[in-house]
Amino acid sequence: MSSRVRTTGHFDGFDFEGFWTDWGDSYHEDPPTDDQLAAVEAKLGFRLPDAYVELARIYNGGTPHRSCFPMTEPTGWAENHIMVDGIYAIGEKATYSLVGELGSLHMRDEWGYPSWGVGFADTPTGGHEQLMLDYRDCGPEGEPTVVYVDQEDDYSVTFVAPDFVSFIKGLVEEDEFLDPQRDLENALLTVRHGSLSPIIARALQTCVDRLPQGEPAIRRLGEQVVEAKGFFALHADELSYRLYDSMFWLYSCLATARSREDYLYCAAGQDNYDRPCYELMLPHRTVADPYGFCTGGWAPAFLEDWWENRLADGSLIETANGFQFTSAKAAQVLMDLQQLTTD
Repeated sequence: MSSRVRTTGHFDGFDFEGFWTDWGDSYHEDPPTDDQLAAVEAKLGFRLPDAYVELARIYNGGTPHRSCFPMTEPTGWAENHIMVDGIYAIGEKATYSLVGELGSLHMRDEWGYPSWGVGFADTPTGGHEQLMLDYRDCGPEGEPTVVYVDQEDDYSVTFVAPDFVSFIKGLVEEDEFLDPQRDLENALLTVRHGSLSPIIARALQTCVDRLPQGEPAIRRLGEQVVEAKGFFALHADELSYRLYDSMFWLYSCLATARSREDYLYCAAGQDNYDRPCYELMLPHRTVADPYGFCTGGWAPAFLEDWWENRLADGSLIETANGFQFTSAKAAQVLMDLQQLTTD
């Protein structure tokens, strides 16, 4: 990469008070040395914007408290903004540093993101959207624009900002976009009318003799979550656990989990719904035929905790064929679903 003198002063007068959260360790590293910067740029094949480097000298990667960038064009995230989960550090030690374990190179090589730029931030969709530095017009040593790339929409590209410093200065707090009534109405539309994952639909068809009103039951359970929270998202509460239980019961109509990971996650390179897994039942529309009954993201730790809790309470057991609910637990989940359409 070029050794030309880097300009500074891009953030003179900019108020960083309250800009970062204090829980972005998987994104954060110490400020890079000149040698570390050169090594990262060499691996990326692009010269990073001077403003990016200047920001890293101030605070190198992290989760911003000002996490939303206003948009005039709708994206897969929202009608009027993009949310940023974290900004990648210049380095390789942090999980989400530019050349770290799950950073820009990983997203390019393993997820198929474009090679014409550098992914530098992600949204809460678990990797299915990225903010990228776009070098197509300026070349690898020029000043890139900032774009949003939607992996679920065949890597479609939407312009975000003319340069990196404009992007950082344009970030605002999520509160500016909160509209509880609108969010509630949209979430209710999602759970009442959104198409089901092909995996859920297949499982409901398989168990139709035991659960003839399966689809209304699942939708009613989704409604209960939305009515309690104001949005469709699952965490570690009782209603979330009821949906987790229901998803595993449905999954078990199609397959037997060999392990926790076998149940929770897509297989490497999976590009269809043939192999059932939780990740493609509710959180992610990552392959063909996207579905609408979707939380739009997930925190796997909640599901991992659910799994361990069910093992601990004895309702999930390991058999010679794999993991399954006890007959008593399976009967209870089925009865709970049946009651949802009779209450």
